Amino acid sequence: MLIPAGELMDSRILVVDDQPANIELLAQALDQSGYTNVMTTQNPHEVAALHRRHRFDLILLDLQMPGMDGFQVMEVLKANERDAWLPVLVITAQPGHKLRALQAGARDFISKPLDMVEVRVRIRNMLEVRRLYSLLENHAKGLEAAVQERTAQLRDSEARYRALTELASDWYWEQDDAGHFTKVSGPVLEMLGVRVDGLVADASGQPVAGWNEAERAALQAAVAARQPFLDFVFSRVNPDGSRQRFQVSGEPMFGPACQFLGYRGIGIELHEISQPVRSP
Repeated sequence: MLIPAGELMDSRILVVDDQPANIELLAQALDQSGYTNVMTTQNPHEVAALHRRHRFDLILLDLQMPGMDGFQVMEVLKANERDAWLPVLVITAQPGHKLRALQAGARDFISKPLDMVEVRVRIRNMLEVRRLYSLLENHAKGLEAAVQERTAQLRDSEARYRALTELASDWYWEQDDAGHFTKVSGPVLEMLGVRVDGLVADASGQPVAGWNEAERAALQAAVAARQPFLDFVFSRVNPDGSRQRFQVSGEPMFGPACQFLGYRGIGIELHEISQPVRSP
């Protein structure tokens, strides 16, 4: 993706050099290239404060300056920079300083004596990369905000869904891919028992007897096939001879990569409706 040249002309640029002639030369080259937002300083101690105030897109920084050299300026900038991309293009007459400058955080360098064609190209390249980096950073922040908003919406939706299912059913449940209960709302464990080593057992760990095995086999077949089930009725006979009937609805859960995560659903205990006895 290339940034049109016209979109770079308002980039905020700072020229830092202790030599007035060098500042004049660079400022003139920038003006002739069409850049409209250029500042200059001969005092390296001002650079960090100016950058905090103006958030420059590019800092043209001379390395050889008395009192505070360009390497020290970069250290101060890095300590105060809010992002990891330091927009510094160093200017040096010392070939041995180029690698050191890049290691210190500079993004590129210009050699002295200045070749103004090279200067213009490197400035444009740096500004283009800086603009692309800013676009990418803003896009990432937008995605992060969207994810956080969507996550909050999903949590709110889940809370409302559970509240409604609790009102409309005796229990809400979730199971992992191994069939173990991971979330339970309501007396499901008391009604059905808990799953232990593939068996249905009561709270003491003893297998719960009396289930209608044909009904349970049909339900287990639906689960094994990863199929949803709606208003499935199954039953058991308790030791005292009483019969309990349950109605459950469930759906499989899948992850982003379509991996099976388990089941979730709702259930109720069905109660026989008493018919009034009519007098003969």
